[in-house]
Amino acid sequence: MNQRIFQVDAFTAEPYKGNPAGVCILDKAKDERWMQSVAGEMNVAETAFLKRDKESANTFGLRWFTPTVEVELCGHATLASAHLLWEEHQVEPESPINFQTRSGLLTAVRAGEWIELDFPTEPAESEGTYQAELKSALDVELLYVGRNRLDFIVEVANERVLRSVEPDLRRLRGLGSRGVILTSGADDPKYDFVSRFFAPGAGVDEDPVTGSAHCCLGPFWKERLGREEMLGYQASSRGGEVRVRVMGNRVLLGGQAVTVLCGDLLFE
Repeated sequence: MNQRIFQVDAFTAEPYKGNPAGVCILDKAKDERWMQSVAGEMNVAETAFLKRDKESANTFGLRWFTPTVEVELCGHATLASAHLLWEEHQVEPESPINFQTRSGLLTAVRAGEWIELDFPTEPAESEGTYQAELKSALDVELLYVGRNRLDFIVEVANERVLRSVEPDLRRLRGLGSRGVILTSGADDPKYDFVSRFFAPGAGVDEDPVTGSAHCCLGPFWKERLGREEMLGYQASSRGGEVRVRVMGNRVLLGGQAVTVLCGDLLFE
């Protein structure tokens, strides 16, 4: 039997918006080389590989691969995986899902038409060493530069500036981080903040919607706005909404998803 594979658009309720993720529900373990090859073939920001735990029907091992590398944390492909497990009746509709990952235990629950993910916060600390390099690569004035274990975060003056940025991807690739989160306050009063995310070093020049970046954006904007619950918009060409609720050292990320493609891999 051939391996089934799906493509799910995450952090959107509309097909061909949000962030596309490949999702493979595996019947048997696969080696890293095979998973990396499939992720390269899918050629979306991340492809998720799931394997059910033998001890618990609602627990799955979960790994994420970009077209070039395995990553430590990925929000949109986790959202896509949860959506698909419920849609394909792999898990009962009202049952929570547990994911065992490189970033520890992550959970997903249904919240009406939305899915809520429980992730660790990834707060940033002020970073001055790379400020000149980032300013040169982004070619805008920087209000703040910080860094966490995964990414840089850069605040700019407003949404107009954020949308205008055309980064020097070669320079960003040389910074030694997974990526760079760009953020500002939002012009639209519906949203609390906006963002973009660039990760050329991980094989993703600009990610359409990045759940894991909101693990940093949540505490960042909570400190500035004084609110625990916020709605963010990632201003890529596809765009997407992420609900954020900061709870101590955890952040709840809310989003929607829609399956747009399914097929069979002919070579295992």
